[in-house]
Amino acid sequence: MGKSTAGERRYPVTEKGYLLEFLLERVKGKSRNAVKHLLSGRQVAVDGKIVTRFDWPLEPGEVVTILPQGREEQTKAPFPILYQDRDLIAIDKPAGLLTVGHEGERQRTAYRLLADTLRDGSREKKLFVVHRLDRDTSGAVLFARNEEMKRALQEDWDSLVKERIYLAVTVGAPEREEGVVRSWLRETSTRVVYSGGPGSGAKEAVTRYKVLARSGEYALVRVALDTGRKNQIRVHMADLGCPVAGDKKYGDGSGPMDRLALHAVRLTITDPRTGAPLTVTAPVPKSFLRLFPNAEKGI
Repeated sequence: MGKSTAGERRYPVTEKGYLLEFLLERVKGKSRNAVKHLLSGRQVAVDGKIVTRFDWPLEPGEVVTILPQGREEQTKAPFPILYQDRDLIAIDKPAGLLTVGHEGERQRTAYRLLADTLRDGSREKKLFVVHRLDRDTSGAVLFARNEEMKRALQEDWDSLVKERIYLAVTVGAPEREEGVVRSWLRETSTRVVYSGGPGSGAKEAVTRYKVLARSGEYALVRVALDTGRKNQIRVHMADLGCPVAGDKKYGDGSGPMDRLALHAVRLTITDPRTGAPLTVTAPVPKSFLRLFPNAEKGI
């Protein structure tokens, strides 16, 4: 039976289960929709952490608290947190910041900054890399928060990833408004990636694109990746004759903003815990919106 403290109701968890079913059994007089409203309204906490997912797994010994009003959960990270639960956390990585550095290096990376935030005074490692974005690309990056989730994602990443959507501002536009680019990518000793045919060391890369808008000499292009190769979008846009704006590696570096105009706007995976889709969305950068005010449409 739940205890009340200053308007809060507390319920100890005695066996494994899922949050929605747990609440439905204990909160009497409320419909299923009403209980879901408590979750979406940020009025439910598990061991003090706000939880909004109805399929959140519960473990014996935890305490579920229903709050009298919604509460924002703050994570003091140097960039926006897009999603977090006990096993996963996603950030909106800024352009110009490495996702992760080489082993042993003390670089300023998204991984290190977030890990230091989550460590909260302890030495325990609480963050694990499962994929990455190029340094100059902004947007959604997902990390695992424990070894079990890291293994589950890394061992089956390609089949778990269901959608990778990017926005690119290009110099010029593809000849066709919509299409597919397929090539085999290789990397030179100087880390330049280029397209070619199949063969030893080549990796197949498939990019789907659609022109969403135009502004002068620039185009806003929605890009969906079937494969996630290094520099894939940048190489394929250059192959089409319309390099990503600000790309000094595969273009001339010209563009309307002081950055590479490539943003990972949405990532959808199959949650290995539940089998349900889990989508993380990174807001369209203001620099994109200044050039294309309706950039959020059609994504």
